[in-house]
Amino acid sequence: MKARQISRRQFLAGAAAAAAFTIVPRHVLGGPGRISPNEKLNVACIGVGGMGGSDVGQVSSENIIAFCDVDFKRAADTFKRHPNVKKYRDFRKMLDKEGNNIDAVTVSTPDNIHAVAAMTAIKMGKHVYCQKPLCHDIFEVRRLTEAARKHNVMTQMGIQLHAEECVRLVAEMIKSRLIGKVRRVDIWSGKNWGGGERPKESEPVPETLSWDLWLGPAPWRPYNHVYLPGNWRRWWDFGTGTLGDMGCHIIDPAFWALDLGYPTSVEAHPAKFNDETYPTATTVRWEFPARGDLPPVTVTWNDGNRRPERPEELEEGRKLPGQGGLYYGDKGTILAPHGGNPSLIPYSRMREIKMPESFLSRGVNHYQDWIKACKGGPKPLANFDYSGPLSETILLGNVAALAGEKLYWDGPNLKITNLPGANKHLRRKYREGWKL
Repeated sequence: MKARQISRRQFLAGAAAAAAFTIVPRHVLGGPGRISPNEKLNVACIGVGGMGGSDVGQVSSENIIAFCDVDFKRAADTFKRHPNVKKYRDFRKMLDKEGNNIDAVTVSTPDNIHAVAAMTAIKMGKHVYCQKPLCHDIFEVRRLTEAARKHNVMTQMGIQLHAEECVRLVAEMIKSRLIGKVRRVDIWSGKNWGGGERPKESEPVPETLSWDLWLGPAPWRPYNHVYLPGNWRRWWDFGTGTLGDMGCHIIDPAFWALDLGYPTSVEAHPAKFNDETYPTATTVRWEFPARGDLPPVTVTWNDGNRRPERPEELEEGRKLPGQGGLYYGDKGTILAPHGGNPSLIPYSRMREIKMPESFLSRGVNHYQDWIKACKGGPKPLANFDYSGPLSETILLGNVAALAGEKLYWDGPNLKITNLPGANKHLRRKYREGWKL
């Protein structure tokens, strides 16, 4: 008995040691890139000014170990909040130097950088959170989606409302057949990322900006302040227009609720535009085939100063919101303001019906959904297998605007079938020194 007795100090030391082992080291977990839910991810962030700074804040529960931004002035506020994090201008150098320590990467750059940055990280086996739209062109989206699947990394596209109550209510109302079968959806945004001409004069590049890196794969052009900080969205070389900016958010509920997948055709009716900037207003119409017992659906998008036809059911004196969606079923119509809760119209019908029981999960932050997946949890809901086809569908609207004709789309084979010449708009040519 005496030999088995231990002192209080020995007991406490043993208890502390046992507690320490509840956090399992990464090398014990059975594979590279897999960490315990009790550990923090080592995250590197590409693009940390503006929306990128917000994304940094959303993942700051983890270990932020490196920043990359081509504009140190734009990134200054984020740098101040994280003074000890290493700073880079070129994401390729950052990933090369810090790669062994990085678990996951956020990409919050202009659209023309999304694919090359995210692909570099994915090929290194890093989990990726990438802002919307997933890429600048459709070919990039498809290759990025395939690479994420091949390398078995956890991904998420930045459509934050996908995790919010308003979008889940739309999905539940439609999936439960509250308004019957839906055959028509009208979606719109009052934003305008179009119009303009290329500046004729060049300006000195600010000392805090690496202009060559900011251009990335896009064709070289002289610096002018008109492109920055957010105006790049209206330029074909850098952004994806109003459709790319807001379409991922506003079309997402329809894509999810109706299990849309690839469309069979698309046509666009843009206002006048040039080869530098997007149209100031566009109407796009996609046709989707039947899916199981779900009927074919026509989805129509309007932006700029264009609006959908006013529904007969809308109360007199009530205006359509600046952005949102109308879902027409054979038993009723849903109005879903962007960022607001959906309702039947007229609103008086809400007193007549019983809302469906909730069956989609609640209370999971969009970023934490991705972080938990990186630590062994289930795939995030906006992973690239979902958000890739969504992004392709949206960007196909821009291709239709360029083509000027109705296009028939073979989604699985990534091909326009009726106008072969339009396939050139699916993929851009990269500037020398850049590759996917």
